[in-house]
Amino acid sequence: MTTTRRQDRLPSTRVSTPPPAVPPPRFPPVVPPAAATPPAPVPPARPSRGAVVVRVLVVLLVLGAAATGLIAALGGPGAPARDLPAAAQVAPTGMDPELERRVAAATAAAAAEGVELSVTSGWRSAEEQQRLVDEAVERHGVPEAYRWVLPPGDSAHVQGLAVDLGPLEGWLWLGERAEAFGLCRTYVNEPWHFEPLPDGATTCPAPHPDASWAW
Repeated sequence: MTTTRRQDRLPSTRVSTPPPAVPPPRFPPVVPPAAATPPAPVPPARPSRGAVVVRVLVVLLVLGAAATGLIAALGGPGAPARDLPAAAQVAPTGMDPELERRVAAATAAAAAEGVELSVTSGWRSAEEQQRLVDEAVERHGVPEAYRWVLPPGDSAHVQGLAVDLGPLEGWLWLGERAEAFGLCRTYVNEPWHFEPLPDGATTCPAPHPDASWAW
C-alpha cells in the first residue's frame, strides 16, 4: 500500500499591483483680464478768434441795452428818441452844416455795413430845451436833473452842435470809430450823444461823466 503524502494547499498570496496613477488634467493658467484703461481726457476746444469777437460784441450789446433800459426807467431827458417827448423827436433842422455832413457820412458808412444809424434828436429851440430842463427838475429834482440836461444858453443842441443817435446798435457802432468821422462822445452817461471833434484836434477829449459839469 502506497502512502500518498498530503500536501496542504494554501491560498495564493500574490499581491496585485495598483494601476499607475493618472495625473490630473492640465489646464492653462487663468489670467485675470487687464483693467480697462480710461481714455485720455480730451482738452476742450479753444474757441476761434471770430467766436471770441462775437461773444464780446454780444456782451457789449447786452450791457448797452441794460444801460439804456436803466436810463429810460429814470426818464433822463437825454434818453433815446423812444423815451423823449414827441417835440424832441423832430428833424434836425438848424444843425450846423459841417456836423450834418459828418453825421451823413457816418450814417452812409454804417448802412454799407448793414448797421442802422439815424438822428433821434438834433437841433432844439431854446424853448424846447427849457421845457426839458423844467420837466427834469420837476421829475427828478436837483442836482439829479442837471446830470442829464443843460440850460438853453449852454446846450450844444440849441447851438446846433449836438446830435443824439440811435438805435442801440447804431451808436455802439459809431462809438468805436467816431473820430474817423470827426465826431466825439461828450458824456459817459449819454453814449448816444455826439458833438463835433474840436477844431485842430486829432483825437477826442475825454468825455465828461455827465452834463452837471456845465451848470
